[in-house]
Amino acid sequence: MEKLVALCKRRGIVFPSSEIYGGLGSTWDYGPLGVELKRNIKEAWWREMVQRRSDIVGLDAAILMHPRTWEASGHLQNFTDPLVDCKSCKHRFRPDQLDGKRCPECGGELTEPRRFNLMFKTFIGPVEDSSHTIYLRPETAQGIFVNFSNLLDTQRLKLPFGVAQIGKSFRNEITPGNFIFRTREFEQMEMEFFIPPDPAQEARWFDYWVDNRLNWYIKFGIRPENLRLRPHAAEELAHYSRGTTDIEYRFPFGWGELEGIAKRGSYDLDRHSEFSGKDLSYFDEETRTRYRPWVVEPAAGVDRVLLAFLLDAYSEDVVDGEPRVVLRLDPRLAPIKVAVLPLLRKSEQVEKALAVRNMLQPYFVTAYDQAGSIGRRYRRQDEIGTPFCVTIDHQTMEDDTVTLRDRDSTEQVRLPIAALVTELTERIGWHR
Repeated sequence: MEKLVALCKRRGIVFPSSEIYGGLGSTWDYGPLGVELKRNIKEAWWREMVQRRSDIVGLDAAILMHPRTWEASGHLQNFTDPLVDCKSCKHRFRPDQLDGKRCPECGGELTEPRRFNLMFKTFIGPVEDSSHTIYLRPETAQGIFVNFSNLLDTQRLKLPFGVAQIGKSFRNEITPGNFIFRTREFEQMEMEFFIPPDPAQEARWFDYWVDNRLNWYIKFGIRPENLRLRPHAAEELAHYSRGTTDIEYRFPFGWGELEGIAKRGSYDLDRHSEFSGKDLSYFDEETRTRYRPWVVEPAAGVDRVLLAFLLDAYSEDVVDGEPRVVLRLDPRLAPIKVAVLPLLRKSEQVEKALAVRNMLQPYFVTAYDQAGSIGRRYRRQDEIGTPFCVTIDHQTMEDDTVTLRDRDSTEQVRLPIAALVTELTERIGWHR
């Protein structure tokens, strides 16, 4: 993990937030390469979950919601963690993460456990009092449930159907850490899949989504041996869940959750119907009955998923007798798809290389590098996961061909410049 964290800082993937002021605990900024990687992960999820399906639509709900939302959803009452305080050094801990009954920092005496609500409070409007208190959302799901009637009225949806959303959530975690694994500000990719209230359909769709989501990680390059499914025990289920299975990744610090697939039943629609007085039911034209659908929810954390892809892609090997660090990211996720490198800094090669870069930029995120030896430039691109390098050399000036180098195999092939866009499109594999 330490090597990856250093790489992320050095190469502009992830920076500590507010670093010039000493940072702010467990908050992170995504640099130029991190922004591209994060965007590619979200777009890969969106293509899979929305754009390639006819039974799921998208939504982008506001972060700030009416405070009654969180009373109805049960988060005000149930979204809590136990914590203990050290009476000496004042550090706080979750009791379930302590090995003993003394403070792990100083050995001091700990207080009795008390409940701590994880929701961030703020105020809406100019007056800061209890009547103007609102919350930063702890999950994106509630924006979908409160829009249920709007979606039915405008989209003519028929069960089963899903509603997907990507957005920021906020949780006042007691013990954030492990780089970007557990943070107080994070992004979620969630989908609520609405089905008839039938146990057999619930079981079928739950199994379907567990399998579908597990295979998505494998499809984009995570090794199967680093993934596992962990069903939740009854005592650890969230207040809304009828059953949950986590997809976990083998992080350096142990197995950790990437995504949870939960059976939410009709809990959320029931509660919002009760608290709002609005009819949040669905009229089934086939059975001529009205009911509140049940829900199966796959919910993933973008930052955790990004960390897992980086860890699984990180590799060290030896090429031409020299050690190298390489991120073997799936080309569809890689921040930069292709780098254009003139072999020599001669004006005619540089001019041709810049022309090739300009030709590729409308199709791919493209880098250009002319500093240092060609081997050193290859290593720089390997380290940030660029899957392909195009080298402009003396032969290019004679016949308009270039060398295309593959990051993982380091194999090189000669291609006409005119064939580059087609060849790179096929190799990146957006059609898969």
